[in-house]
Amino acid sequence: MTTAPLTFDVSGTQGIPFSRLFSIELRKSADTRAGRWLIGVTAGLALLANIIFLIVEATHPDERASFGDFVAVSAFVSSVLLPVLGIMLVTSEWSQRTAMTTFTLEPRRMRIVLAKMLAGVALTAFVVVFALIVGVICNLLLGALRDTPIDWTFGWSGFFGFIINQTFAMLGGFALACLLLNTPAAIVAFFAYRYVLPTLLAIGSALMEWFSHVAPWIDFQSASAELYDMPLTGSQWAHLVVSGVIWLLVPLAIGLWRIRRAEVK
Repeated sequence: MTTAPLTFDVSGTQGIPFSRLFSIELRKSADTRAGRWLIGVTAGLALLANIIFLIVEATHPDERASFGDFVAVSAFVSSVLLPVLGIMLVTSEWSQRTAMTTFTLEPRRMRIVLAKMLAGVALTAFVVVFALIVGVICNLLLGALRDTPIDWTFGWSGFFGFIINQTFAMLGGFALACLLLNTPAAIVAFFAYRYVLPTLLAIGSALMEWFSHVAPWIDFQSASAELYDMPLTGSQWAHLVVSGVIWLLVPLAIGLWRIRRAEVK
């Protein structure tokens, strides 16, 4: 007597809700020792930088610092390390060899990538809120130490420019991580793109007049910095869009294609 092969019918099983994927990816960003240290160091350095700035301003009465200045200090510090969080959200699956488990539980890889991206945006929002809170506290302390009226100058353009540039910083690291799928390579590539490339573009613009007309179209750092002084002109928006496509959308698109086709080991 022949026996029919045993099968396990999963056709009626519901898929994993996206909200659960998002919460898992957000939790995974702080589950590892490296992730916890990175988040802690980012917040700690932003706080330390503001304390140093507060001491300098308090001991120099001729200087006039505002709320926006304190937030700008946090923005500069956090923009250095925030992209590394975006990188580790992606590359941790491959460096820690958990991709097989992750993509077995959720075979639709793009849902995982989208959950990771939104987790990175959520971490960016946390950094923004932290920077604003630290800025408020330090500005209040400065007013108390000087016994002078508190300057709350910040401006909506600076606020939105701060949020957008922080998000761009995280997404830049995220895109390179998708492209390279390797933590050290993605970190080195990001810092070269963030700090070395603008210097090379500036040198090229100074040495070659024709290149000075090309550089604004490929210098995403300079184009995004203009967001702090909104509203932008038509040419500034064009520079931002074109350079953003080159340095954000193209690496991300190639990286997503690679993740879809990468062999999971």
